[in-house]
Amino acid sequence: MNKKFVFSLVVLLFCIYPNGKFFAQNDTIRVMTYNVLHYGDGCQGSNSFLHSNLKTIVQFANPDILGMVKMQSIKLNVSDVNGISPPGFADSIIRYALDAAFPGRYSYCTLTNVSRSPDDDMDVLFYDQRKLGFVSVVNLCAIQEDFDLYKLYYKDPNLITTHDSTFLYFILNHTISGSSSSGRDQQDSIVVKGLKKIFYHLPNLVTMGDFNTRTSAEPGYELLTTTSDSSFLFYDPPFNLDHELSYPINWNSNSHCFPFLNVATRQSSSLPNACGQNGGAKDWYIHILLSPWIANNSDYVKYIPHSYTTLGNDGKRYDVSVNDSTTSGKNTSASPSVLNALFQLSDKYPILVKLGVTYNSTGGGPVNPVNSIQEAQTQQEPIKISNPVGDHITIHFPSDMLGKKVVMTWYDLTGRMLNTEELIIQSSDLDQPVYLLPGMYLLRLQSGEYSITSRVIKE
Repeated sequence: MNKKFVFSLVVLLFCIYPNGKFFAQNDTIRVMTYNVLHYGDGCQGSNSFLHSNLKTIVQFANPDILGMVKMQSIKLNVSDVNGISPPGFADSIIRYALDAAFPGRYSYCTLTNVSRSPDDDMDVLFYDQRKLGFVSVVNLCAIQEDFDLYKLYYKDPNLITTHDSTFLYFILNHTISGSSSSGRDQQDSIVVKGLKKIFYHLPNLVTMGDFNTRTSAEPGYELLTTTSDSSFLFYDPPFNLDHELSYPINWNSNSHCFPFLNVATRQSSSLPNACGQNGGAKDWYIHILLSPWIANNSDYVKYIPHSYTTLGNDGKRYDVSVNDSTTSGKNTSASPSVLNALFQLSDKYPILVKLGVTYNSTGGGPVNPVNSIQEAQTQQEPIKISNPVGDHITIHFPSDMLGKKVVMTWYDLTGRMLNTEELIIQSSDLDQPVYLLPGMYLLRLQSGEYSITSRVIKE
C-alpha cells in the first residue's frame, strides 16, 4: 500500500477521532468589507435602488461578516444632530437588502459616532446572527471618523454544555484620503496604541476597510504590516500568507497586482454618476489584515489559503469598468447582474477572505486541527490536561517527551498573557500550581516546534 496514502489516512483519522472522539469539520466564516460611498445620501441613487443592488451583491458573496465603511452617518436617536440618515436606517438595510437576500440571517453591532463625523461618514458591522453573537464595541480612535473594536463570539453548537466559545474581534477602518498619508498614518498609530492598551498581543482579530493606501511604503500601512513588534503585526494575505506578492511593491503599475486592485469599479467620470472616483481598477485602498493568531491558527480560527478575493475583479480591469465587456473581454468572475450592481452601488470593489473555525462536536470546547496533526506526527500518545482544575493542574506527557523543555503560558480570553514559565519534563505527570482566579483561560504548551493551546476552566 502507498506509504503517503497510509500517512494521510492516519493523520485524517487522528483529526476525526483523537482520543476516540469525533471532531466536526471546519465551519467557514466569510468576511467581507465594502466601501459603499455615502450609502444613503442620494448621490448614487435612491435608497431603494441601493438596497436592490446590495441584495444582489450579498446573495452572490454570501458573507457571514459584512463591514460596510463610508456609509452616510446614521442618527443614533431622534434628537441626534450629527447624523444625516434617520435613526433605524441600518435596520432598513437589513430589511430591504440583507433580509431580502437571506431572510432572518443578519444583525448589526452597536453604532457609535464619537467623532461626530465631520465628513458625515459612519462604519457599520453586520454579522450572521446564526453563527455569531455580539459582545461589545470599544472606540479606539475618533479623529475624523470612529475606528471601533468589535468583539463577537462564535456560537459553538456545544456552548450550552461547555459555556465556552471562541472570540473574534473586528476593526473597521476608513482613513483620511488624499495624496499625503500623514493624517491616516496618525489614525493608524492611534489605533495600534489603543490595541496595546487592551491586549498584550493580538487575539483573533481582523482589521479591514478603506485604508486609502497609495503605496505599500506608507508609514501607517508599514506600521501594521511590517512592524518589528511581532505581537502587533498584521498580515495582508496576498503578501505574507499566500506569497503571491512581496514587499516593497508599487501596486499601481504592477500587473501581478491587477487581480487585487479595488479602486475603481468605473472608468468614466460621469457614468453611472459623478460620485466617487474613476479610472478603472488602478489602486489598492481596501484591505483585510489578519492577526498572527489567525495566520498561525493559534486559537481555533484560521485563514483559508488563497481565499482572498476582490469581488468582480477578474485581473483584467486595469483602466476598465467592472462591467465592461468590450475593452478587455467579458468579465466572467460574476454574472452580469452582479457586475452591474457593483458598478451602480459604489466606486470601490468589495473584498473577501474565508476563515475556518473548528469545534469539538462532543463538547469540551474547540479543537485546533493543525496542532492535532502535529501531535499525530510527533507523538505516540497525546498530551492530556486535567480539566477543570483547582489550585493545581496535572498535565500528562507521552514518554518520548521526558527530559525535554516545555514552556507553559497562561492567557485570558482577550489574549493577554498572564504568566509564563519554563520547565523540564521529569515525569509523565507534571503537577503545577495554578495562581488564577476562577474563570476560563487559555493554556499554551510549547516544546521545540510542537505547540498546543487548550482552554482550561479554573474552579
